[in-house]
Amino acid sequence: MELRQLTYFVAVAEELHFGRAAVRVHIAQPALSTQIQALERELGVQLFVRTTRRVEMTVAGETFYNRAVRILSDIDMSAQATRSAAGKTVRKIRIGTIYPATIGVLPAFLSKIARKYPDIQLQIQSGSTSDIIRSLESGQINLGFIRPVENIGSLRFFSMANDEYLLAVAKDSRLAGLAEIGIEDLRDQKIISFSRQNLSYTERYFAEMFAEHDLARNIAYSCDDTFALISLVSAGLGIGFAPQWTREFPNRNFELRKVRGVDFKIGMGVAWNMEDPTASRDDIIDIARSLVRPSKQGAVAVGPAR
Repeated sequence: MELRQLTYFVAVAEELHFGRAAVRVHIAQPALSTQIQALERELGVQLFVRTTRRVEMTVAGETFYNRAVRILSDIDMSAQATRSAAGKTVRKIRIGTIYPATIGVLPAFLSKIARKYPDIQLQIQSGSTSDIIRSLESGQINLGFIRPVENIGSLRFFSMANDEYLLAVAKDSRLAGLAEIGIEDLRDQKIISFSRQNLSYTERYFAEMFAEHDLARNIAYSCDDTFALISLVSAGLGIGFAPQWTREFPNRNFELRKVRGVDFKIGMGVAWNMEDPTASRDDIIDIARSLVRPSKQGAVAVGPAR
């Protein structure tokens, strides 16, 4: 078994398409198919189910994929550690990010990194907090801008800021005309909430909040992202809590209003694997720490995010 076969296999597993995988690893598609077949013969198992329309991993393929990713990541980390020991500069940083960070702290971080390392390669991928944590643990990315997590094992996290969530109401809503909104004003309203395939940090947060204020029975619609929630609110289908950065949306048909006695904030910060020599460099982490908002440094990261 050769390392290049593992690289080819991972490409097919992630693309689930031999043509795209061949382009990704820069070889001809027939040659890629031959290499995968040779790998399957050596292992004595089928890794993929191929039809004229699709490529799917078998159960054995999924198991081998997790192992292959770890092997390739360990090799990459070993190479990075060796270069670091020799005083070589960082050549590539792979970053995972949730959407609020993409329009928040991430641009400032990338700007500072680019100035310090003008020749560095930056690779950005979006995802959920749970997806990013898995990628950090497997070594597929170096840094993650995510919701709060605990320092468990080799995972390290520090808080950078809080996203404040305000009540989003349609401009022609009765609530939009009130001078002040209280929880009691929400009792007759249809609520739009988050509902994702995997229970997320934000979803769990608001589920607990709605239960605390006896509003869970008012949930009439659910969606899996902020943009969908804002669309439903703008259409007049209900109300929902949205992050304050949605104020910047152009041509918006909704208002963001404070609810009396309610202070909903969700933390965000940077996570990394302390065994990763790239992420653990003091200068990389110091750049991230320099972006912490002074008024938010007291934020505490609690509970595992998913």
